[in-house]
Amino acid sequence: MSCATSTPRIPLAGVLRLGRPSGIWFKPALSAVAAVAPPNLTLLALDRLDLAMYTMAGSLCALYAHNRPYAARARALAWVVLGMLGGLAVALVTASLTTNTVALVAVGALLAAVQKVLCDATRIGPPGNVVLTFISSAALFAPQTLGQVPGHLALGLAAGVWAWLVAMAPGLVRPHGPERRAVAHALNAAAAHADAHRTGDGHARAAAAAAVHTARQSLLSAGARTAPRRALEQLVVRAEIALAAPADTDPARLRGWARDLRGTGPVPQVGAPAADAELTVQRSLLRRGLGPLTPIAVRTALGCALAGYASLALGIGRPYWALVTAAALYQANTTLTWSRGVQRVVGNLVGVLLFAAVVPLAHLGPAALVLCCLACNFGAEALMGRNYWLGSICVTPMALLITEFTGFQEPGRLITERVVDTLVGALVGFAAAVAVTNRRAGHRVEHALTAVECARERAARLLAEPHTAPGALASARHDLTAALVELRATADAAAGEWWQRARPEERVVLAEQAGHRTLAATVGRVGQSEPTTEDVRP
Repeated sequence: MSCATSTPRIPLAGVLRLGRPSGIWFKPALSAVAAVAPPNLTLLALDRLDLAMYTMAGSLCALYAHNRPYAARARALAWVVLGMLGGLAVALVTASLTTNTVALVAVGALLAAVQKVLCDATRIGPPGNVVLTFISSAALFAPQTLGQVPGHLALGLAAGVWAWLVAMAPGLVRPHGPERRAVAHALNAAAAHADAHRTGDGHARAAAAAAVHTARQSLLSAGARTAPRRALEQLVVRAEIALAAPADTDPARLRGWARDLRGTGPVPQVGAPAADAELTVQRSLLRRGLGPLTPIAVRTALGCALAGYASLALGIGRPYWALVTAAALYQANTTLTWSRGVQRVVGNLVGVLLFAAVVPLAHLGPAALVLCCLACNFGAEALMGRNYWLGSICVTPMALLITEFTGFQEPGRLITERVVDTLVGALVGFAAAVAVTNRRAGHRVEHALTAVECARERAARLLAEPHTAPGALASARHDLTAALVELRATADAAAGEWWQRARPEERVVLAEQAGHRTLAATVGRVGQSEPTTEDVRP
């Protein structure tokens, strides 16, 4: 069995390529403005913009969990607010106890590592740990006394509660919106797979499997099984059948159902294919523990600390900018980290030019400063989905404008410090990613292979039985799909990791082929008799 031994190449082409905007690009953007504007305008009216950093900590929580059903979103956002306040509390208490910059950078690096691990382990999604690290790192270098900490945390909590309400408000108008979007995406992905199956496009198949799995998990976390959600379950099953049997699929029909899910109209009723239609409540076979994330945590802590210290050595007054730049780089593997580094540098350098153009307007007065900051906030969220560097063009001036809430500063010095910290953070952060190897990536592929083989064997065993318990075959099929999705994600992550031992690429391909053949056989079983041995042979 052959194994790959080549080191991944550094990608250059396509790193800055713009993608298509998300179908709901305006929702995170509007939510961000709605969450940030009232607290900031209130502080403006009270002439206390110097407190805006603490309200921003809570307001920025509205950026999270827009793809989750509202029941799951409520829980996720509550944890995000608590996590944000926890990091802010540690930073404020530390800042009140010491002004030693070496100690402050060390605490900031450790906080960044903890935030990175928790965001990855919980799969909270964009913007991940970057916003949490930005707030806690900035707070570390804000003048503070212990007596002020409770009041500042109260401001963050109040703004966090408001952000929670803003993020939940669309559910009053479209309570099933996130689930409908997830199912529509699964139908479109399954249709694309059906179009491409004759060419053997493995990317389309993997994308369809991931979309179907995401849609199922979205419905499982949505709460009560209302009539619209039961209809959505039937559509997920149709997408799953298309994934397993693309040759027998009508892509136009799948896309038609996906179009019908837009807006607030009724969910298409497609009926159940025999007794196998209902989704069983199964969680992902593989849950990431904290152990596999240890190398990422070490990379983050080391890279952030070294970036901060390098900034201090250069005499920069805000080493947390370099620290946050390093924290923003770390992705699933070294190759993706390199790509993010290029995007971060390009976006920040263009962003400081935008700041230079905007700052004369912002310096007209506090109200103009707040409005410019809100405009950048909207632009950042509206553009981030197309490519990280494009969103960073607006994030950079927004971060620079926030530093001026305590008083206008000399633009040239701000721009110079930001450029230097960006370059230092990116170079030192990437060097740490290269230095700290992630040997566990290969082990995770082995575990994922084992999980796929076990799930496939269970499905094949049920297929060989003339009669199975109600829902047993559906459960086995869902578990196998989840295992295949996890295997593809794990294999992709390992393929982009440097200094790895040989990867079992051929085993991965064979396991995926066998798994998808077994999935097809489970679909063939619906309403039919026992399959032949050929249907389930690996």
